[in-house]
Amino acid sequence: MTHIENPMGVKPVFPLLMTMSIPAMVSMLVQSLYNIVDSLFVGRLSQEALTAVSIVFPLQNLVLAVAVGMGVGVNASIARSLGEKRQEDADQAASHGLVLTFFHMAGFVILGTLGSSWFVGLFTDSPQILQMGSQYSHIVICLSGASLVHILIEKIFQSTGKMLAPMLFQIVGAVVNIALDPILIFGLLGAPSLGVKGAAIATIIGQCFACGLAILFYRKKNCGVHIQLKGFRLDKRMVHKLYSVAVPSCMVMSMPSLLVGLLNGILAGISQISVAVFGIYFKLQTFVYMPVNGLIQGMRPIISYNFGAGDQERMKRTLHFSLATTGTIMAVGTVLFLVGAEWILLMFGGSQQMLDIGVEALRIICSGFIISTLGVIIAGAFEALGEGGRSLTVSLLRQMVIIPPLALVLVHFTQLGLTGVWITFPIGETAASIAAVVLYRRLWKNKLKEAGR
Repeated sequence: MTHIENPMGVKPVFPLLMTMSIPAMVSMLVQSLYNIVDSLFVGRLSQEALTAVSIVFPLQNLVLAVAVGMGVGVNASIARSLGEKRQEDADQAASHGLVLTFFHMAGFVILGTLGSSWFVGLFTDSPQILQMGSQYSHIVICLSGASLVHILIEKIFQSTGKMLAPMLFQIVGAVVNIALDPILIFGLLGAPSLGVKGAAIATIIGQCFACGLAILFYRKKNCGVHIQLKGFRLDKRMVHKLYSVAVPSCMVMSMPSLLVGLLNGILAGISQISVAVFGIYFKLQTFVYMPVNGLIQGMRPIISYNFGAGDQERMKRTLHFSLATTGTIMAVGTVLFLVGAEWILLMFGGSQQMLDIGVEALRIICSGFIISTLGVIIAGAFEALGEGGRSLTVSLLRQMVIIPPLALVLVHFTQLGLTGVWITFPIGETAASIAAVVLYRRLWKNKLKEAGR
């Protein structure tokens, strides 16, 4: 029998990276699109409705963080095991990932039931915003199980180099969500007018379609990894292995939630409109960072596989091509934010006051995009190598260690006001990129060179 080499170990690196990344980039852009469409339709209801949905964003991002965190842990473990020719370990990683995802689903039902109204109430005194935000968050958090399962299966496919199926899952979910948004929000085609509640229901139905398609593809297509639940028993070693990557990755993904929550608290003391502006920015920046996240999804299994196979040169080339591609994406994003800030805000029905605040915010924050290239890509490489702690360190610097405390100081102890909040972003990106380079050089010297076989 002829042995077929895995393309992650033999195909030229740049074409391989693009083949694996472009479908993920498309799916990430589609995901960004339906996040934006939600806000566009909700913004047509009222500015209060847009503020309510913006407040709930951290909780939605927490769901995504847990799903992607576990997915990244499973992805890295499968790819590395395949590189080491250990099929049984790859299957074990996938099986454990699904079982642990069921526990996560139960946790979000509890969180959505008990914590939705409390969380929204932290950021507003308006009864109208509290009611709309509570309705929206209760639905999207309690019923998030389909999203958790869909993302896990997506990462399993990606770990074996199969990227087209995950793109299809995302596109179907997004199309369903976008189609249902105006129908359920405004009561078109005989449907009841449900407002922000309709936006939440449309989101969940879209996630269910994506999940159903993911399960169908897994059952019908051979992705090279087998989930085995019959006679399943938790293996402490495997649980530790998955969570050693999943927890830091989840914390990295959760940081935007915490960051938005902290900054919303600071901004709410200045004006409710600045909260809405920041919510718009955080959805808009996904158009820049989601394609990069797609690139990282393509990059991670290549690095993991070749680390397992002991091919250091392919690892280095993968990292270099990823940095160059990301820098290009960030440059384009910077130009779009600088030139189109006013037009972008007008799409959301922005008032003159929102334009006065928002144009400056978008232009200042985007100055950190290109600088963030090093921090974002190297953090992704750390996850691929099982170095979740280093990835977490870089992300803490990017989003938590510098931005919230510095913003608080600049708002209350200088005359900068809102400008003081916005300038903390490029400062945080600069510090994180410097730290990422230092940590990677140390890792290369102490671990990676010794791992070559």
